[in-house]
Amino acid sequence: MINTADDPALIWLRPEPSGRKPRYTRAEIARAGVGIADAEGFDAVTMKRIAGELGAGTMTLYYYVRNKADIVALMQDAIFQDVLVPAGELPPDWRDAVTLIARRTRDVLVGHPWAVSSLNQAQFGPNAMRHYEQSLSALASTALSYPQKTEVTAILDDYVVGNGSHTIEARDRFRAAAGNLGLIAEATAYGEELISTGKFPELEALARHAREAAITGSETGPLAHLDTQFENGLAALLDGIEQHYGIS
Repeated sequence: MINTADDPALIWLRPEPSGRKPRYTRAEIARAGVGIADAEGFDAVTMKRIAGELGAGTMTLYYYVRNKADIVALMQDAIFQDVLVPAGELPPDWRDAVTLIARRTRDVLVGHPWAVSSLNQAQFGPNAMRHYEQSLSALASTALSYPQKTEVTAILDDYVVGNGSHTIEARDRFRAAAGNLGLIAEATAYGEELISTGKFPELEALARHAREAAITGSETGPLAHLDTQFENGLAALLDGIEQHYGIS
C-alpha cells in the first residue's frame, strides 16, 4: 500500500495511479460498487466486497482509494454520469430541457433505490458539476437572473427527488404486501370498517371510484399511475414556475 498521508482528503484532487499499466480505473471501481449496491443493498458495499468483485486483493484496492468515503464519492459520480444528457441533445426550449433532465434524474434514482439515502454525504464530483451546469444551461434561454436560476433548479430537484423517493417507497410497500396476502385482507377490512362509520366521506367516494374503475377496467396496474402522476406534477410545477417568475 502506498503512503497517502500527505495526499488531499478530496479524491478528485488526487490523480489516478499512473503506473505503466494500472489494473483498474476509478470508473471500474465505482461501477463495481454500484452493481453490488443494486444487487444486495448499500450496506453490502465494502472494500473487501469490491475487491472480490474485481478479482483483486483488498490491499490492492487501497492503491486506488483510501477508504469507503472515496468509494461513495466514486459511486455518486458514476450515477450522475447516467443522469447527464448526452452532448448536443439538450433541447433549446427551457421547458423541454428541464423536463428531460427531470425524467433522467428520476429514472436513475428509481433504478438505484439505495442512492437517495446513502449518497447524500458524498464528495461533490465532476459529473455532479456537469449535471448542475446542464441544469443551469437548460434555463439559458430565459431572462432569469442567476439567483433565480439556482432557485428554480433547487425547486425542480426537490420535486424530482421527493417523487423518486415516494415511487421507491410505494414500490417497496407493494412488493412487501404482495408477499403477505393475509395482511392485505386485514388492512382492507379495517379500512372498510372505518369508512362505514360515515366519518370519511371523501375516502368513501374514492373507494367507490376505485371499485367502479376496477369493474370497467379504466385504470392501469397498481404502480403505473406513479409515472403519470410524476408527469402531471412536473407539468403543473413548470406552469407555476413560468407564471411566478414571468418566463415568456
